[in-house]
Amino acid sequence: MASARFRAIIFDIGRVLVRIDVARALSGLAKTVSLTPEQLWSALEKHPSWRDWQEGRIKPRDFYLSVNQRFGANLTFEQFTETWNRVIDPQPILDNVFLAGLAKKYRLCLLSNTDPIHIPYIEANYDFVQFFPHRIYSYAVGASKPDPLIFRAALLACKVEAKHAIFIDDVPAYAEAAGRLGITGIVFRSPEQLSADLQALGVSAG
Repeated sequence: MASARFRAIIFDIGRVLVRIDVARALSGLAKTVSLTPEQLWSALEKHPSWRDWQEGRIKPRDFYLSVNQRFGANLTFEQFTETWNRVIDPQPILDNVFLAGLAKKYRLCLLSNTDPIHIPYIEANYDFVQFFPHRIYSYAVGASKPDPLIFRAALLACKVEAKHAIFIDDVPAYAEAAGRLGITGIVFRSPEQLSADLQALGVSAG
């Protein structure tokens, strides 16, 4: 039986549904610029165009060209796309049985700071997306966490008030941002912890 209090559960993607393996993706490129993969990823996140990339104001080929120029790389667009997507680990974190159980009782929604290269890859290669009829991507809505606009877009898609929604993210600041809007935030650490925290709220997949 579904919790009477909650009607929607909103999930982040990276480090909640899929692991992010920076070394797997960027080891080759990092060697060409004398940085570790982690240092390179950090530099990408601090790149002046990063937020514009995440919020849909830069097209994939333009972002690719800016990265090539910034780090002196010599990748084709196809090589860049393949490298970019290798950051996403092939093995999902959460079991489909768990997600299917939740989907029978609650409106499930994806909410992610992401880009127009990662999402087509995720939607084509990970079958957990079938459980999420509502999908809010930063590049599509023009706003990224912790901006209240992206959370409100998820609530609107799920047709619920904030008090009836749960948001799950691995970043405490983002869970707190959701909480300031009245959404119940859970900081993800492991599948077992998530299940326990949901059960404490009266939410179960069984």
